[in-house]
Amino acid sequence: MDETSISSTTQLALVPLLAPLSNLEGVGPKTSQLIAKAAGGHRVIDLLLHLPESIIDRRYRPTLQNAIPGRIATLKVQVIHIEKPLRSKQPWRVHVTDGTKNAELSFFSQWQAKKVKPNTQIIVSGTLETYGNRLQITNPHYLEPLQNEYMIPLIEPIWPLTAGLFPKNLYKVLRSALAKCPTLPEWIDPLIIQKNQWPSFKEALHLLHFPGDFPELFVNQSYEAAESRARSRLAFDELFAEQLAIGQAKRATQKNPGRALIGNQTLCNQALQKFGYPLTQSQEKTLKEIKKDLKRPFRMLRLLQGDVGSGKTIVALLTALHAVEAGFQAVIMAPTEILARQHFEFFSQLCSAETIFLSGSVKGNARKEVLEKLHNGTAKIAIGTHALFQEGVEFHNLALVIIDEQHRFGVEQRIKLGDKGENTDILVMTATPIPRTLLLTRWGELQVSRLTEKPAGRKPIHTTLHNLSTMGQIMQGVERMISQGCQIFWVCPLVEESEVMDLAAAKDRFIDLKHHFGENKVGLAHGQQDSQERQDALDAFANNQTKILVATTVIEVGVNIPNANIMVIEHAERFGLAQLHQLRGRVGRGEKQSYCLLLHDDKINFTAKKRLALLRDTEDGFLIADEDFKIRGGGEVTGRRQSGLPDFKVVDEIRLEQWIDRAWQSAEQWFQYEPKAPIQQKEAIESLLLLFAKNNAGRLLRSG
Repeated sequence: MDETSISSTTQLALVPLLAPLSNLEGVGPKTSQLIAKAAGGHRVIDLLLHLPESIIDRRYRPTLQNAIPGRIATLKVQVIHIEKPLRSKQPWRVHVTDGTKNAELSFFSQWQAKKVKPNTQIIVSGTLETYGNRLQITNPHYLEPLQNEYMIPLIEPIWPLTAGLFPKNLYKVLRSALAKCPTLPEWIDPLIIQKNQWPSFKEALHLLHFPGDFPELFVNQSYEAAESRARSRLAFDELFAEQLAIGQAKRATQKNPGRALIGNQTLCNQALQKFGYPLTQSQEKTLKEIKKDLKRPFRMLRLLQGDVGSGKTIVALLTALHAVEAGFQAVIMAPTEILARQHFEFFSQLCSAETIFLSGSVKGNARKEVLEKLHNGTAKIAIGTHALFQEGVEFHNLALVIIDEQHRFGVEQRIKLGDKGENTDILVMTATPIPRTLLLTRWGELQVSRLTEKPAGRKPIHTTLHNLSTMGQIMQGVERMISQGCQIFWVCPLVEESEVMDLAAAKDRFIDLKHHFGENKVGLAHGQQDSQERQDALDAFANNQTKILVATTVIEVGVNIPNANIMVIEHAERFGLAQLHQLRGRVGRGEKQSYCLLLHDDKINFTAKKRLALLRDTEDGFLIADEDFKIRGGGEVTGRRQSGLPDFKVVDEIRLEQWIDRAWQSAEQWFQYEPKAPIQQKEAIESLLLLFAKNNAGRLLRSG
């Protein structure tokens, strides 16, 4: 579906909504830029989808004698006296009465002062306060001569603004925009509309932007219910458009021509024999799904979710070897050099095909040699960082791209990463469990496989919560564990002391622990170090030369040290749960019982304590991700500052959870019905995709 297939009638109806903001009356270049900044788009429809955050009810019109302080009141009063400010920083003070009691208006704006004259009647609206024994309105929202009473909206929407954009201007422009909105064909199943009592698309916009046009809803106190239905309707529209676009992308991917990669299992069997452990049922199932994709003459785009310690790396190795057996090259890209080197070491031990490593730190003749091997096909598997996809890196016959821990890539980025080869198959791996909600919104164009088991012999990690005030006891416990031959990760949230937050810094903790345990027993690893210095610290810890490694989240992924069985995390409440789960996964990899100590502030709030208790009570990363999403909303799902939601205009966390499944079901039903759907219904769906700017997903992947 694209714009060229829409009928001329539908195109004509959509023109006013898809037109630039400058087409609206009174909107010049400057105003257009301001509105676009606030609304997140330059089209008229983007403005209409810029919904109010709340409303102000100005219908409370008491006498001053009966007025209740703290409420917004609209008052008809007479001016008694005006006090001009003696100095520039003093306010104007206007004494008024309504015949029952006197009050005072206080404001700094001279333009309001020009509207006020003694012995005249005015209408004023604002928050009533008491000052001493006087009633007062400071900085009235509205102050007008009585004849301009009509200019004060009784129900006033509050829109998100930006500097230089004012409510009155936005109000006028929105009126103009709504007037241009046609009655559009319905794209939602009528049964859903009827069941939820939803208004039409245009009616929902009208109600939300101009609730004062519906006074009957406020008389019978039914506005909140009507507003909720209108917002749910528009949220469903956006989610439905998102799911339709994702569905188009998925179907386009599945139709993209690819190569059938058929191996003979020789290299895979050799690797498994060297590996020495049986695969779990999850690993077997996942490999079958992947190899089935690879054998088809269509491009693979699959997401592999594997909880911490579930064995994704061996799955990646066997997948890469399958491509090599078929006569092609494979590449594995990791987000950090630490993780990439960890993969390279693992592959080198098990893989008989030539494997090379490439990162930004590989330079000179070594880099030249690596590039030559990739270009002439001598190297069958390449492992490294994003350096693998930079200009100048050419492959002989790349057929498979495996991307590890790249959960922040969007559809376009994931497709473009395969451009180093022709119609490459793509496997994206993550150890950060993704809530189902986000799977449907951010990753819906991918097929999904899950590793749900840990390899046999792994013991549960005993997780406990501790107040930071018990640090003395923690140190004594660490000393006992070191005497028993254990090694300890000690994670701090900052590298240096923050002036804002009183948090332990990694450098300071490193000094403290060296003083307590001895110079040669403590190492330090953080992101601001030179890469070689950091690697030396990790190597010393891995070789049991140091007993404690003080680190930031640089060790979150790619560090595999079986002898380390204690994880101490300071200020655990400052981390995302998924990140804590990742850090905890650095231990529990050997035969010893492992422990994770979450140290938190003595006065953390209830929500923070609830989150940490969830981590204490379960090691199920998928459960943690789902529950954390519910507790915290969309933010910081991966433990970094990033929104958990795509760039939605009207969808919030509550309605995302409420409607995402139904929107997905509706999209799937549409794709089944589409071949026999009447042209009017197809045009309605195409209109929806255009309005929410989702009409390019299929074409993107077809051209990918």
